[in-house]
Amino acid sequence: MNRFHRWYCRSGHWKHKVQDGIVPWTLAGVELGDRVLEIGPGPGMTTDVLIGRAKSIDCIEVDPVLAKDLKARLANTNVTVRCGDATAMPYKDGVFSGVVAFTMLHHISSAELQDQLFAEVYRVLRPGGVFVGVDSRPSLWMKIVHVFDTMVPIDPDGLADRLCSLGFEKVEIEKDAERFRFSARRTDGFEDRIAARTMQMIHRK
Repeated sequence: MNRFHRWYCRSGHWKHKVQDGIVPWTLAGVELGDRVLEIGPGPGMTTDVLIGRAKSIDCIEVDPVLAKDLKARLANTNVTVRCGDATAMPYKDGVFSGVVAFTMLHHISSAELQDQLFAEVYRVLRPGGVFVGVDSRPSLWMKIVHVFDTMVPIDPDGLADRLCSLGFEKVEIEKDAERFRFSARRTDGFEDRIAARTMQMIHRK
């Protein structure tokens, strides 16, 4: 992030927007489960809101300075912070009940890497787990904030197809003037069990 973006993401104005608007809107009606992963928490304004919504929270942040600061600030809480790349996450398969991404997806430098991140989310989610997120829609303000910064906006109208192609189901997307929110679930494995049982029956004949 550029210098202004780093400052703004620590500001009282952004904290107010996160706590009173963005996170409640994104998570409305969503049960995240007992173990949640937050991707790209930055300085942790969103993480502060998540505390208390799950038994344990893991955060993965690519910026080593931000990761170090957040880890120190949230020591002795139910939050574990790791420095790492969300397109190649250091977690085992199927360990999280929920994964969240708050206004960070446009910081991924290409659509291909965004899809790689989505695939990693699918991998680390438990069967039936939920992927929830929110991101900004293109605007003049967004362009100004991201001068000399990475900005690859996601088209909300094409997001469902991108997620479904990776195996997600029950994709829901809602838009307003500034941003959009989405939720999707990893398949619960029922279809895979039916397919395996069908193949067994075929081989028995």
